Amino acid sequence: MAKTFTKSKLRDMASGYTFMSPVIIILGCFLLLPIAYAIFLSFHKVNLLGTVSYKFTGTANFERMLDDPRLWIALRNTAKYALIVVPSQTILALLLASILNMKLRYRNFFRIAFYLPTVTSSAVLVLIFMWIYNSNGLLNYLLELVGLPTYNWLGDPSVALLGIMIMNVWSTAPLFMVIYLAALQDIPENLYEAADIDGANAWHKFWRITVPQLKPVTFYVIVMGIIGTFQLFDQSYIFSAGSGGPNNATLTMVLLIYQYAFKNLDMGYASALAFLLAVVIMLITVVQRLIFREERLN
Repeated sequence: MAKTFTKSKLRDMASGYTFMSPVIIILGCFLLLPIAYAIFLSFHKVNLLGTVSYKFTGTANFERMLDDPRLWIALRNTAKYALIVVPSQTILALLLASILNMKLRYRNFFRIAFYLPTVTSSAVLVLIFMWIYNSNGLLNYLLELVGLPTYNWLGDPSVALLGIMIMNVWSTAPLFMVIYLAALQDIPENLYEAADIDGANAWHKFWRITVPQLKPVTFYVIVMGIIGTFQLFDQSYIFSAGSGGPNNATLTMVLLIYQYAFKNLDMGYASALAFLLAVVIMLITVVQRLIFREERLN
């Protein structure tokens, strides 16, 4: 009987893994193997010219990070980007969702209109905003119309990153708006009815009912926003033509990894930087899980 049960169980497991094998093979080839290979490269000096060779260097690539000034510039830019973009897009998404959740005329049209930047190609958005920020672009044209001086928005290191921030807040807030909008529709109406009976005004209802009820969603939006900021690449690359300029003002972590890997052909150090970035993102994910666990307990 036990042997029959064991054989039956093994047969079921074999059938299950057989059906799962295509997914396991795909994930192994395109996810697990690249990760393992990147970790392997981070401990080696790689020569890609001529005959490919690997020289084990131990932790030299990681020790090199401490003396790399461009790494600290990229980290500073990324941190500055996150501290401004994440709160801005979160607040804007919540405000838009709250407005569109009201019983307004043509609200379905406005929901579609506000969501359009999210479905537009990132490269197209960057080109549009580069035209706006150009010396002869729309922004300077509007400044001239009202008699204000024009400005070199793309060439000034003090405002170049700010231009990317504005574009990303405008393009990513609608995505989080949809998430907030779905969460707002799940808040029980009897909470607002009870608040009306107690004489609460619109601000009290928003601050005392809406915001606390959206707390888990807000944590999710913030964590996903932070992860997205650490993965910023295409906008910075197109804005600066791959240089991270002007004067490294738009240099981000992923763009720095790209430069070391494909411009300097320093795959070992680039892999070490990618490993560092992965560790940072995993730490953020762990914090996210701890926060959600706390929310479930509460």
